[in-house]
Amino acid sequence: METPQHPDPGPSPLTVPPPANPLLAGRTALVTGAASGIGRACAQALAAAGAHVHVVDRAAEAAKSLADEIGGTAWVVDLSDPDAVDTLPDGADIVVNNAGLQHVAPVHEFPPERFALIQRVMVETPFRILRRTLPGMYERGWGRVVNISSVHGLRASPYKSAYVTAKHALEGLSKVVALEAAGHGVTSNCVCPGYVRTPLVENQIADQARTHGISEEEVVGRVMLERSAIKQLIEPDDVAEAVLWLCGPRTGHITGTSLAMDGGWTAN
Repeated sequence: METPQHPDPGPSPLTVPPPANPLLAGRTALVTGAASGIGRACAQALAAAGAHVHVVDRAAEAAKSLADEIGGTAWVVDLSDPDAVDTLPDGADIVVNNAGLQHVAPVHEFPPERFALIQRVMVETPFRILRRTLPGMYERGWGRVVNISSVHGLRASPYKSAYVTAKHALEGLSKVVALEAAGHGVTSNCVCPGYVRTPLVENQIADQARTHGISEEEVVGRVMLERSAIKQLIEPDDVAEAVLWLCGPRTGHITGTSLAMDGGWTAN
């Protein structure tokens, strides 16, 4: 198990500008998979809104660099290790469950150990984090849980059995939390983007281009976005803005929902 890193949590006026939008001043957020992609954008947006952010990722250098940039705290942990997950702080007002991974193979060839790993990181870890953080939210009478799901939490695609299973499970967990937390001032929602321009997706684009013998542009337009009305990848900052909105003061009655950011995929 890797040791959690605890840099000085106080923001430095030399590196962290004053919050442009102080709507989350005094709040604490915990973001998993925060060193890159959607998680990084969420951590930056929450910090800019005034929250102190716990940056959780196994990529030590990237996590520490981001924490320094936003005046947050880096926690370098392997989220597939339940013992490591249980060392994370339990006092967050906002939890963004974002960490994930992908493996593509037909069910009859899917490695069972890989399937189990994906469930641990993308289902068990959010459960463990919420099990520890919800009591504090209840005590304070306020909290926001935002689970970064996917269009694959609402729809299925072939060859992604573990990922689709995990995202559907995360959707279910989110709804249960919404019902249990409703009387405590705590909301729980999912954000369900289509394909986002992240390192994980860019690697998939390159892999499929090699597999199909076509250009990466054709992979995006003809393969990935075939079912999407809008033929553009989503930017991480767009997802982060949706997350920030759900964490704001005017969304207390929005809970148990799944916000589709899929370019019209689920309209079909």
